[in-house]
Amino acid sequence: MSLPTIGFLGLGIMGTPMCSRLIAAGYPLIVFDIKEELIQGLENQGAQKGINAKDVASRAEIIITMLPETSIVEQTFFGPNGIMDGIRKSAIYIDMSTNSPVLARRIGEAAEKSGFQALDAPVSGGDVGAQKGTLSIMVGGKQETFDYVLPVFQVLGETIHLCGSYGAGQIVKACNQIVVGVTIAGVAEALTFGTKAGINPEKIVKVLGGGLARCGILENRGMRMVNHDFQPGGPCRVHHKDMRIIMAEGENLGIPLPFSSQVYDLFKEMILKGRSEYDHTGLLTLMEERACIQD
Repeated sequence: MSLPTIGFLGLGIMGTPMCSRLIAAGYPLIVFDIKEELIQGLENQGAQKGINAKDVASRAEIIITMLPETSIVEQTFFGPNGIMDGIRKSAIYIDMSTNSPVLARRIGEAAEKSGFQALDAPVSGGDVGAQKGTLSIMVGGKQETFDYVLPVFQVLGETIHLCGSYGAGQIVKACNQIVVGVTIAGVAEALTFGTKAGINPEKIVKVLGGGLARCGILENRGMRMVNHDFQPGGPCRVHHKDMRIIMAEGENLGIPLPFSSQVYDLFKEMILKGRSEYDHTGLLTLMEERACIQD
């Protein structure tokens, strides 16, 4: 039985390694990005080139987007020469970007009216998870659609859950980003506190990693924070975008988000200081500046 052809739109820090894994697993792939060099890199691995979103959608059985902004997802899906202009009724659209739950629900409703299927399936795990196929994938949509594409998800991730109807994947991803953002801020504050008191920050990471404070941030980013290695796995500008989505959804739900609002402001400050491309653990630099700790 032949594998379905996948169209993939968005070949950035996450999309490219995800595509490489799909190609290695034997899936025929059609790719598109605004950066020609990213397309060429995947053509060298065996992918076909798409002309635009409409073209990719018209040629693929499963269409995946991994895009940086809600507005870009909306334009790619609904805009001129977009996915809606080319998608077949037998196809499945999967948005693996992190975007607004409101847009995810709107896309799901549009899919139902037009006769095709849709899922929102944002991910967590960063570029390393994308490379290793260990992403956590949070899915919103129908059970039968989820079951059909599960083998695709299993190439890309390890923790894969259908969370509810359209938009549920984006809500759970927002929950993830709240925990990650607040945890990064807490780790940054703890390292600054200990360092200012004269403790070797490497010791702090090792000790905390063995107790109740252990967490993914300490395990995967702790020593990089100590070494001030802020090459992005998740850039500050992206986490700021995610926190903006969270704040908007919190407003819609009518709930206070006191810790999220502080993290949102911290990432905004990173961007204003010209550090938008730092890894999100670069929040440590703000804490150190406020404590007058020199790098």
